[in-house]
Amino acid sequence: MTIKTEEIYEALKPVQDPELNRSIVDLGMVKSVSVDNDQVTVEILLTIAGCPLKAKIENDISEALLETNQIDKVQVNFGVMNDEERAKVRELVHGDPASTAGSQPAHGHAEGRVIPFADPSCKTRVLLIASGKGGVGKSSVSANLAISLANRGKSVGIVDADVWGFSIPRMLGIDKPPTVIDDLLIPPRVHGVKAISMGFFAREDQPVIWRGPMLHKALEQFLTDVFWDDLDYLLIDLPPGTGDIALSLAQFLPRSELYVVTTPQPAAQKVAQRAAYMAKNVNLEVKGVIENMSWFTGDDDKRYYIFGHGGGEDLANRLEVPLLGQIPLVQELREGSDSGKPLAATKPDSEAGKVFAEIVETIDIELAPTRRYNEELKIL
Repeated sequence: MTIKTEEIYEALKPVQDPELNRSIVDLGMVKSVSVDNDQVTVEILLTIAGCPLKAKIENDISEALLETNQIDKVQVNFGVMNDEERAKVRELVHGDPASTAGSQPAHGHAEGRVIPFADPSCKTRVLLIASGKGGVGKSSVSANLAISLANRGKSVGIVDADVWGFSIPRMLGIDKPPTVIDDLLIPPRVHGVKAISMGFFAREDQPVIWRGPMLHKALEQFLTDVFWDDLDYLLIDLPPGTGDIALSLAQFLPRSELYVVTTPQPAAQKVAQRAAYMAKNVNLEVKGVIENMSWFTGDDDKRYYIFGHGGGEDLANRLEVPLLGQIPLVQELREGSDSGKPLAATKPDSEAGKVFAEIVETIDIELAPTRRYNEELKIL
């Protein structure tokens, strides 16, 4: 019995593009199918030449067709989409980039373009990870929080908004740039986390010398020109301090939740307090404090408070928010950040790994926006 063409297309519908998470049939990637006795030949149009996931697509197609038990051999041939076909893919997965042109910038808008995360109907919780000063391990905390959320089965993305001191790609161990489809950036994914960073577009030793308007534009593109798909959480690793980027994000994402990272040092928490007060001044909700480098456990199993004691708790009390967790100073955390093997991914059951898991459990459950809060946002 010869399989019909429509049956082949039906069998191919569950096969998804690994980066876009959409059916290759719906995306228009299946150019043609043909049947010759017991062999089916499928012509596939890749979105870009040199697609790194070509082998996976070929394997998934073969498995899907062989499972029908009506086919003995599968031949997959590849081509590449033209500009018009890529534009259709972009519109299908991300909408028409020109559809909102001409509107005036406002809250939740950037250069007249709608930012999806600012829409009250959007389910994504945006977590801004901030600190008053550098050197407190904010980016390391951000990366491990993102992975810990992914470990809970959440769909997670992270924006490295520290344009000058970008470090998220290195910390996550990402070694490939985003895929570009008709000016739409498809962020690489590792440890269950999608990421975008200036680090994909500049060398680590290359300084980024930009003024406010250029920073504003870069952030806009990270939020509007990246295919994040349906995220549960978007974490944004802010640069230290209270400058242009923090103010731009307050404008772009007025529904964001701000989490402050500090160390136990009184000096560090005093500076971190300024970042929190800035957030309140622009009507961002400060939800909690995370204390990093809280103590070091020696070979004698005693805790040594190298950077002092009580700074995180004192800051949380001043801000009237919970102290979500105290992350110990451990060598594995530093080494994992340097080598691209984050502790939350490699050693989730370690002392620090468990602290990250407890922090995100609190964020995910206890600090989730209430139904009343969501209804008020819809009214606004």
